[in-house]
Amino acid sequence: MLRRPTMHDIDQDRVTGTSIPTAFRRYFWRPPRAHGDIIEDRSVSFLELFYDLVYVVVIARAAHHLAGHVSWEGAVDFAIVFSLIWIAWLNGTLYQDLHGHDDGRSRTFVFLQMLILAVLAVFTEDATGADAAAWAITYSAFLGVVTWLWYVVRRQDDPIWHRITGRYLAGMIISIVVMVTSAFVGEGMRLAMWTALILGWVVTLLAINVVSDDDTRLVTTDSTIERFGLFTIIVLGEVIVGVVEGISDSDRTPLTVTTGMLGLLIGFAFWWTYFDFVGSRQPRADVRTARPAWMLGHLPVTMAIAAAGAAMVSLVEHSGDSRTPAPTAWLITGSVTVGLLGLIVVVNTLADAKRLAPVYRLLTAALGMAAVAVLVFGGLRPPPWFLALSLFLILSAVWWVAIVQWIRRTDADEHVPGTAV
Repeated sequence: MLRRPTMHDIDQDRVTGTSIPTAFRRYFWRPPRAHGDIIEDRSVSFLELFYDLVYVVVIARAAHHLAGHVSWEGAVDFAIVFSLIWIAWLNGTLYQDLHGHDDGRSRTFVFLQMLILAVLAVFTEDATGADAAAWAITYSAFLGVVTWLWYVVRRQDDPIWHRITGRYLAGMIISIVVMVTSAFVGEGMRLAMWTALILGWVVTLLAINVVSDDDTRLVTTDSTIERFGLFTIIVLGEVIVGVVEGISDSDRTPLTVTTGMLGLLIGFAFWWTYFDFVGSRQPRADVRTARPAWMLGHLPVTMAIAAAGAAMVSLVEHSGDSRTPAPTAWLITGSVTVGLLGLIVVVNTLADAKRLAPVYRLLTAALGMAAVAVLVFGGLRPPPWFLALSLFLILSAVWWVAIVQWIRRTDADEHVPGTAV
């Protein structure tokens, strides 16, 4: 937190004749924390919570576009734009977690990022269409600010970090060049460049701990894990938004409201499984790829939940149909399937997957079988209310079989998810 000067500090400054500018830098404009100066058990600050709120708006704009373009093309566009948003969030989040304070300097640069992201949100709904160039330039500006922040860290770093931070900064600069260039090319080339950039970040994150020394590996602090959980809550909010929007735009019949509430239960079921078996749990430290895979596994999970939220609008609007329209059925079931497969990746990176192997093996199997069952219902295309109910029951079954296994193998003093500690 922001350190307030004590009477001892003030008296000492008077004795030493410290100038006002020097005192300002000491108390309000401190340099960033260096690499290795990690606070393992820090809590997420109000500044970071405020920062995440702007992503609520950015993601909502992307989801709104998908809700109005329920098609394979719309889904692909959403996946590309959401991935770039997630990469932006990841870079800003890791910087503040590893190097930020709660002083004036950190607040100023966080607010600067938020200003740019607010502009980005304006162009996000049509990021792959008429506003693509403006979106790319604004995104580049955001990357430029984050690149500068990481460069300042590198200038004060121990030389042991220079090789890895040099590679990272090179990657950031390449990303900026790619995004700026994409603003001046055709739509097909632009989307190809954005896709290549996303794949580059995925490969880089997976490789970062493999090529790094033990002292320079990627770390996940308690606050890092908390931030990923908060981002998951952000996208779960899109399920609520989708349901409310769908009911608001339709005739508010009992069937419409019922379909919406059943759709909302899908979000609840995701919450139970994620926060009981994934949230607040550290990835393995004994496997080099576990931490980056844990981070990357959250990309399909959060993307899928947000896409499912967008699909809720169409699902509720067609609540009176005898069969769910094919695009809507495939969007919601495809999203849920991707989310389940992403959870398989994440749960198998956790330290608890080794410590509680019987539970997590069964959870992995249940997630896989659920993914297949969800796709079957997508092909059958039952009425919207029945499709929503079926997905909820499938997701609930995943949690149930895992929790039963947990209870069976847990010692009396082991905390069971969903119960009081």
